Amino acid sequence: MPIQWRDQFSVGNDLIDADHKYLLEIINKAESCLNQHQHPALVAVLEELTHYGQSHFEREELVARAVGYPKADQLHHSHDALVQSLAQFRTDLGESWTPEAGTRFAAFLRDWLVQHVIKEDLPMKPWMAKFSPRFDPRT
Repeated sequence: MPIQWRDQFSVGNDLIDADHKYLLEIINKAESCLNQHQHPALVAVLEELTHYGQSHFEREELVARAVGYPKADQLHHSHDALVQSLAQFRTDLGESWTPEAGTRFAAFLRDWLVQHVIKEDLPMKPWMAKFSPRFDPRT
């Protein structure tokens, strides 16, 4: 069952929330590929997840620092760990995607997004509230 965006996931910044929504779409595509045993499509989705995830993490860390979030460095370390975990999964799974490996990977993806947003990103909300939801430090 695809993960649906919930307002409770919002950190109060349109840029970050849009990223999270798109990451959710990518994760749902990955799960669909896993369920349908579409290995080539899954590889493409994982590439998209890797690249977009890294771009998102850079944006999120930039926003966190710009709003004065005191745990911005901790957020950076958490992001690095997620990128390393994703790379390790991709290496471990290689060309053979057993049903068990697919199940573990699907659980990892869900945990990655949902738990990361809840535990790591939502604590930024009070700092985000001091700025416009459209705040983008790049502009």
